[in-house]
Amino acid sequence: MATSGARPGAEPGGGAGRFLRWDTAVGVLLVAVLLAGGGTTDGFAEITNLSAALNDTAEIALIALPMTLLVVAGQVDLSVASMLGLSSALAGALWDAGWAFELIVPLCLLVGVLGGLLNGWLVTRVGLPALAVTIGTLTLYRGLASVVLGNKAVSDFPESYAQWASYTEPVPGTFIPYPMALFAVLAAVAAFVLHCTAAGRSLFAIGAQEEAARFAGIRVKRIKLVLFAVAGLTASFAGIVYTLRYGSARADNGLGLELVVIASVLLGGVDFNGGKGTLGGAVAGVLLIGVLNNLLTLNGVSNEIQVIVTGVLLVISVLTPRVIALVTERRRRRAATAA
Repeated sequence: MATSGARPGAEPGGGAGRFLRWDTAVGVLLVAVLLAGGGTTDGFAEITNLSAALNDTAEIALIALPMTLLVVAGQVDLSVASMLGLSSALAGALWDAGWAFELIVPLCLLVGVLGGLLNGWLVTRVGLPALAVTIGTLTLYRGLASVVLGNKAVSDFPESYAQWASYTEPVPGTFIPYPMALFAVLAAVAAFVLHCTAAGRSLFAIGAQEEAARFAGIRVKRIKLVLFAVAGLTASFAGIVYTLRYGSARADNGLGLELVVIASVLLGGVDFNGGKGTLGGAVAGVLLIGVLNNLLTLNGVSNEIQVIVTGVLLVISVLTPRVIALVTERRRRRAATAA
């Protein structure tokens, strides 16, 4: 069973090993980018800009929490951005039809849970691989969003809710927007569950060796089903936040966001094969990509280049630990041969 948060090649335990952990390196890089940005780019270190940068990362950060748990368990959900779009489209259609917003939100969340349960059922009961299932539902949910709202854009949502999702109305006494404050609370809960409970240890066990986990008495199918349901619920809620933040419900909201979420999680040190990772590293990965995108925007870099940067980071986050593991294995073999 792999319960260490270190990437392959990192030294477990204390001492110098702590500073060789992948997630620690990402945290250090985040601090370095913040310091470099503050020293080289006008306006980057201003409170208003930092608040806006955090707010722009809210949906990615929220979805990254259940995605981290899924990947640790050896699963993935590529349909989260499409569920975000479906939630946004449904909210817009119902608001346009005269529904109260207080009724729209729970209905959208219910749709998110049902979508997640569909993913989980296909994976756990039908036995299909999560990657194939969620590629299919990615298209399905985006198509449903187009059916629900078409090409329309619905706006004029309640001002009180819109302000809640805006960086211009942060938590009193701070520069932290309400969605990111909620994320901080949820991240603390997720970190406790993942690293301090039997349920978290079960996730690592499933990701490291699913058959062994099953023989050990872990309810693998039930845990996977719950994880997919939580991912759907969170993606649906992120769709509400996204809609309110931009003040517009559209069927194509969040298009392509799933790749940024996965890039953030993998960049933070969560092994795509499962069984390794830390919640803190995933959070650092989310914040690093958010800060980098903000810094690039302030320096006039186009969105297309920002997408390329995200793609490069995704490749690096997948390739580097494999290289480290290969080099480490070769060193061990040489040492064994020399002995």
